[in-house]
Amino acid sequence: MKTKILAFLFLSLFGFYTVMAQEEEQASDTSKSENIKTGWSFGGVPVVAYDTDIGFKYGGLVNFYDYGDGSKYPKYDHSLFFEWSQTTKGSGKTQFLYDSEKLIPGLRTSGEISYLTEKALDFYGFNGYEAYYNADYTNDELSGGDYKSRMFYKNSRNLFRVSGGLQGSIIEDKLKWFSGFAFYHQVLDTVDISSLNDGKAVEDQLPSINGGLFQDYIEWGLIPSDQAEGGNTSILKAGLVYDTRDNEPNPMNGIWTELQFILAPGFLGSGDYGYSRMVLTHRQYFTIIPKTMNFAYRLSYQAKLTGEMPYYMLPFVFNTAPKETRDGLGGAKTMRGILRNRVVGEDFVYANLELRWKMIRTVVLNQNLYIALAGFLDGGMVTGKYELHETVTPDAQTWLNLGADESLHISYGAGLHFALNENFIVTVDYGLANDPRDGNSGMYIGLNFLF
Repeated sequence: MKTKILAFLFLSLFGFYTVMAQEEEQASDTSKSENIKTGWSFGGVPVVAYDTDIGFKYGGLVNFYDYGDGSKYPKYDHSLFFEWSQTTKGSGKTQFLYDSEKLIPGLRTSGEISYLTEKALDFYGFNGYEAYYNADYTNDELSGGDYKSRMFYKNSRNLFRVSGGLQGSIIEDKLKWFSGFAFYHQVLDTVDISSLNDGKAVEDQLPSINGGLFQDYIEWGLIPSDQAEGGNTSILKAGLVYDTRDNEPNPMNGIWTELQFILAPGFLGSGDYGYSRMVLTHRQYFTIIPKTMNFAYRLSYQAKLTGEMPYYMLPFVFNTAPKETRDGLGGAKTMRGILRNRVVGEDFVYANLELRWKMIRTVVLNQNLYIALAGFLDGGMVTGKYELHETVTPDAQTWLNLGADESLHISYGAGLHFALNENFIVTVDYGLANDPRDGNSGMYIGLNFLF
């Protein structure tokens, strides 16, 4: 897909954040040392981009923080995150995230309300390298006959998600319990080619295809007919977290380990598909140079325990608050440089390694700012396959590498991070896939370090 980012304007970080309500000035401090923030602050950036297929993207995001009396800075009392963006072809994101340790005394409270409309969501099939991928099918610059459509490995999805959670301390605010719920309403379909072609010159229009690979999977019976259009899923979760990090947005030392159990009762969803899952994730942080350089890694294993999962719940990676649940392995938040949702199965493992260097630290307009450079290595693989629902037909076998050895999908790259008051962090990551079966490369502009 030809995507041109015209501007994300992350440098507006220096001019869009300066309203600080009820903040006590450090009048006697005229040095460049870090200020202790109090009261409310915010950071925000506009979202402006262009994509050949889904059109012009416009919108913005903003994160409000309440630091209270500043006694816990850089920890905050309340965080309110808002994002709204739309494209001229109908894709969009409306999201509100809330995180607080003050709303209910003694408990950390989190919540999310999101509505995401995607006209071209990545779909490559199931079980990693058993799902055949050929980049030539989406390369419209080829003069030969392999090109099918830039939308061949795509489908559409409208997702409404609402969730909430609580965390409480068991031992010294390090060992914690958590519980929560989430509701997913998903509507899936093939890509609306005629809508995407609307307003385009004839020579620029996408070729008409019979729904692409997603429609083929439905016709072959690899996606059950009663799941094909999506459905509802309700999730209950509970678990334990052990957290000794010295700073949540970018820790210099400490560990963070979580064990969570997820239950999706069939009677609270569509089609009576009930199942349970386990998530075990470990993060660890090491100081290399005090206040300047650190090394971080994350390991996560997520697996089905019982029941039957609908296919549309496979490509989700679960995290505890304040990290939101993400789409499957591949892409901005799991394996940068690898195609989003490339690695989808019932069980999977993934890992990330990062070396982070705060190369510039200063105060600008009374706001604490640092710029960090990071190098990373990402990897993951399917460890438990999604069972295909019908006998594979000869037509389907053309698109499947049944029996192929699943192995690590690896990517690597670098990122640049602009951090305002420790918490509001604009990130630009560029990753390269190690294997052409996983794509080529990707650039991602968003918020926060990966973990």
